[in-house]
Amino acid sequence: MNGFLSILKPPGMTSFAVVSRIRHALPKGTRIGHAGTLDPQAAGVLPVMIGRATRLFDYTTDKTKTYLVEFVPGIETDTQDTTGTVVRRGRTSIEQAEIEALLPRFNGDIDQIPPMYSALKREGKRLYELARAGETIEREPRTVHVDQIRVCFEESGHYFLEVTCGRGTYMRTICHDLGLALGSAGCMGALIRTAAGPFTIGESMPLEALDCAEPLETLRAHLYPLDYPLSHIRRFDIDGRMSERHVRAGMPVPCTDTDLPESVPVRIYWQDRFCGLAHRKGTVCIYDCMLLE
Repeated sequence: MNGFLSILKPPGMTSFAVVSRIRHALPKGTRIGHAGTLDPQAAGVLPVMIGRATRLFDYTTDKTKTYLVEFVPGIETDTQDTTGTVVRRGRTSIEQAEIEALLPRFNGDIDQIPPMYSALKREGKRLYELARAGETIEREPRTVHVDQIRVCFEESGHYFLEVTCGRGTYMRTICHDLGLALGSAGCMGALIRTAAGPFTIGESMPLEALDCAEPLETLRAHLYPLDYPLSHIRRFDIDGRMSERHVRAGMPVPCTDTDLPESVPVRIYWQDRFCGLAHRKGTVCIYDCMLLE
């Protein structure tokens, strides 16, 4: 099996545990991984790479993601979400107009200080490991990109925000920083990833679907092809007259398309079959990732 799965991760489960659950349904020795960690308390779309798809990790993780995040006003915690210990309280009565007036600050390129309870490493240790040991260290701000942020609805004084953003954006930090911008406090409640690149929550497979007599066939039925999440990368077709032996050898292939930028990834196809990813160098395309067997 080679391709991608879009799994609907339930809350209360790590991304690693989801991968482990799927691994048990696959033939022994099948390579597997996920393309974008979701926190244990979060739910939603978790892209999973099967077989040769694991070689495409670097080409899929930068894709735009969309979240539905619950902003809880009036509470600041050490984890920046409701699972942590309350360290400060503020006013809980916030008008929607107040939030909407501040949201432009969180659009575009913004700086975030990564939370201590995150998987970033410092001198070989995860920040959350240091935090659990009672340590707090200085973290440099990082620039992340938010394409869109808006209020979806309000429920019992909590506001649900839809955020479309790039890689490395912390939803809990958006909630924390929004609370500060309001002159109060705030943290994250529920979190649902509704889309990751082309994978959407409505088309994702519930993990419970594997609780059946034929879990392997269930996975096959939900498998996306290797090139499915790569439509953002330009396509290049090899001359169909080239021999299959030459194509499978992964040798450089002629490229006379001078409009194709050099050193930029392209999807390579031969007789409409996806072969892998390459880049143009002069008059040839050189493979970076050959996926034909």
